[in-house]
Amino acid sequence: MKRVTAQRTAIEEVFNQCERPLAVEEILRQGRESVPSLNIATVYRTLKVLTEKGWLVKVYHPSFGTLYERSGKAHHHHFFCRECNRAYELPGCTLILDGAAPAGFIIEDHEVYLSGRCPACVGAEIIDYNAAP
Repeated sequence: MKRVTAQRTAIEEVFNQCERPLAVEEILRQGRESVPSLNIATVYRTLKVLTEKGWLVKVYHPSFGTLYERSGKAHHHHFFCRECNRAYELPGCTLILDGAAPAGFIIEDHEVYLSGRCPACVGAEIIDYNAAP
């Protein structure tokens, strides 16, 4: 049995505090706030262990690569912000599977990717024309 290290605890805490899929770089950056010596190799090893144990699941995106999120959530999809490169969970699933595929096809699973800009990135552009110059 492997011992639980400060590095692993820091990585788990990152996921406990963040309710959205995370990229490896985000996990490393946030984990270093608790354990400054945390390195990328340790993050990858820990993600592998936590995924194998079923504590995390991988989220694949054609442009963003592999992200990780806590397991045990109901089926949902994701929104990917093209500006800040963050992924966000969308509640539930609005896709109607009946008739979604041509006749003869059997749908076994699906993933919907929405992308654009998140409220924080859109808000950064708002210009107040009433403000004094």
